[in-house]
Amino acid sequence: MEVVWAVGQVVALWLALVLGLIVLPSALGISLGISEAYMWVLVKTLEWATIRLQKGVKKPQPQMLQTPTAIGIIERDETPMEKEIARLHRADFEFSHIFYFCRKGFEAIVEDEVTQRFSSEELLSWNLLTRTNVNFHYISLRLTVVWVIGVIVRYCFLLPLRFTLAAIGITSMIVGTTVVGQLPNGSVKNYLSEVVHLTCSRILVRALSGTIHYHNKENRPQKGGICVANHTSPIDAIILTNDGCYAMVGQVHGGLMGIIQRATVKACPHVWFERSEIKDRHLVTKRLREHVADKSKLPILIFPEGTCINNTSVMMFKKGSFEIGGTIYPVAIKYDPQFGDAFWNSSKYNIVSYLLRIMTSWAIVCNVWYLPPMVRKEDEDAVQFANRVRSAIAHQGGLTELPWDGGLKRAKVKDTFKEEQQKNYSKMLVRNGSVG
Repeated sequence: MEVVWAVGQVVALWLALVLGLIVLPSALGISLGISEAYMWVLVKTLEWATIRLQKGVKKPQPQMLQTPTAIGIIERDETPMEKEIARLHRADFEFSHIFYFCRKGFEAIVEDEVTQRFSSEELLSWNLLTRTNVNFHYISLRLTVVWVIGVIVRYCFLLPLRFTLAAIGITSMIVGTTVVGQLPNGSVKNYLSEVVHLTCSRILVRALSGTIHYHNKENRPQKGGICVANHTSPIDAIILTNDGCYAMVGQVHGGLMGIIQRATVKACPHVWFERSEIKDRHLVTKRLREHVADKSKLPILIFPEGTCINNTSVMMFKKGSFEIGGTIYPVAIKYDPQFGDAFWNSSKYNIVSYLLRIMTSWAIVCNVWYLPPMVRKEDEDAVQFANRVRSAIAHQGGLTELPWDGGLKRAKVKDTFKEEQQKNYSKMLVRNGSVG
């Protein structure tokens, strides 16, 4: 009995400290300076580790230590295909002219610009989170000791703390939205719903040791509009709702996620679709248009890429979000991979493994930019509008803009797309006098 009593006292003290020092300040939107002090120590530690790393490597490799490997393992010729073919075909066609296409094919096989966007972003230097790089197996005793201490801190202190905060945040979300959902529709219910969502999101951000910098807050999405953002992780929604409330759009899930969805939709006009409904494009568009038409409802939050990208690029925006009408509020999200990898590779990790990796990282640090609202021009179709919004987000976030569909993460390239490229090649060959 004494052991049980002692354990109970320890748990009670732990919860009291968590509630008093983290949860309550989070709910009130204030900071006691603990997160700032933690980040200062963390930055200094990583700076020291980087210096030790560079000194300890006998034969430093500038490419690996000073520049990100986004350049790739091959050196590409950026000459446009049209210009290259025009240069090759000044004379009559020769068999050697096909080498240009062969080289481009080999480049795509060795390292294409699509699949590398579905792997974790490369770091400038080791961040004491992983030792998988062959160059960082052993550098010095002090660096190894710091790494061991970091493992103990992350798994024995940060992980239990973050799990506790996550449990409190999720429980508060379910209970709070369920209670608010019992109230009659009106301004009071809407106000309390926003308070619950903001409060619980702030607690969940603390569970990630989140440090978020919001820029241009005067451009924050307004009611009756559509907020679109680049997509890196499921926590993108938490990052955004930490600064404002949104109506979420998505498919109905089971398990814990399903419980949260059923609770939150009672208090807030989220738009959840059944699996059979989500395939009906016209039904989805109709429900979203009805939501946007009501200027008293929260702005819809949509991630037009449709899948998570590793935060180095912005891939093709699906046009459905831009056919609804109304004002589009673009948002650019850029994570700092030095402190933790926010990217969720859903084809490699399930959600439990991903959350474990997130909660055992140092922190989640990111910048969020609210861009000026955009509306569709009279001479624009939905695809052109989507591309214009995507370009604005990519430019602001310092991300590479790619025209490829993120669905290639799991699906093969459509035959129609291959045929279109083949037609383009043949047209260029004919135009440059190689055929006929």
